[in-house]
Amino acid sequence: MKKEQLIDEVVELEWTQFQNVHNEGGRASCQDDKETFLIMRKSQFLAWKEDVTESYLEDLKDAWKAGWNLLTEKYARMMESTAPEQYETFREILPKRSKERIALQEELIRQIITWAEEFSARYPNLGGTGRKIHTSEDTPWDTSQETYLRGEISTYSDRTMERYAAMIREMEKNGENLTEKIVGFMTAFYGYHSLEEAEEKNG
Repeated sequence: MKKEQLIDEVVELEWTQFQNVHNEGGRASCQDDKETFLIMRKSQFLAWKEDVTESYLEDLKDAWKAGWNLLTEKYARMMESTAPEQYETFREILPKRSKERIALQEELIRQIITWAEEFSARYPNLGGTGRKIHTSEDTPWDTSQETYLRGEISTYSDRTMERYAAMIREMEKNGENLTEKIVGFMTAFYGYHSLEEAEEKNG
């Protein structure tokens, strides 16, 4: 399967699951904005290695077959920070993660948040258009990059987590920045020819 086809399959399955996420306050406006959803999610997976994306696609398929929604799980996990009282209603039904798994997740989160901070310092206009960076900045209406990331990677299978960790460590070793890669793809979808052009026009 070509990478583009693989990503299309992942994102369409995510969109299907996203449509089945039920919010306490009713349907969220972002659930009616498929174009933005596709751009955001495709930009992420274009920055990933193909083997990580393949493994995550299997996670999505396995969950769906089992009657489990990984997107619901992701947003439920975010609520541990953004809506603690509501999170308590989900705590017991969410898949348990070992201490070793949580330690690995936090190691990767620290690296990715460092990249986000470096990106925001280099491209302050672009950095300022998205989510806040840190969990300490969460509100019930505004979820940070850190909390979103923690919610998402907590849904990955151990197989996907192993491949994801290898990718992040390789990128760090090679001096790459995942945030910069993702935003680079995102701005290209919106018609910019470079991050520098996008930064200037979003000033």
